[in-house]
Amino acid sequence: MVALDVLGANPDAGMGEIATAAGVVRRTVYGHFPSRVELVQTLAGRAVTEMVAVLADVDTVDADAAWTQFVSRLWPVVDRYRVLVALRRGEYGETIHALLGPIDERLADLVRRGQDTGVFARHLPAGLLSQIAYGAVFAIADGDTSEDGAAAAAITSLLMLGVPEARAIALVDEVGTAT
Repeated sequence: MVALDVLGANPDAGMGEIATAAGVVRRTVYGHFPSRVELVQTLAGRAVTEMVAVLADVDTVDADAAWTQFVSRLWPVVDRYRVLVALRRGEYGETIHALLGPIDERLADLVRRGQDTGVFARHLPAGLLSQIAYGAVFAIADGDTSEDGAAAAAITSLLMLGVPEARAIALVDEVGTAT
């Protein structure tokens, strides 16, 4: 979607800039999205739907392997939605936080499961630890959306979760990235 590309390049872009990039007039954009808030909500809603589907597909016993599969399957679309991380920190923060709530909850549950089975560290509560590891994936995507970036994101987030480096590397090699 053009709006994601424009907002990805400039999170403060207005509806006029989005219209120009799409080759339409502002009125056309406003015909689909009555306000910038509506546009951002729609984009966040799509991100949530896609990421929940990815999490639902991750069906594995070990939490660390499940996390690795999540990052691997998220990576091909991470570039599309990293703008939401930036917008989450801005004026739309409360709206985006609410929309991304299901993702936050599922990731916290996954980390809690890993903590309960001893594969993830307990130095932070599951909700906070999952957000930090999840945030690292998007931070790495800001600089490198290649397959190397995918491996780096998976390994780094696993390390942040307390997985030993050798196990993190083995998981990434086993699951693969950017599948």
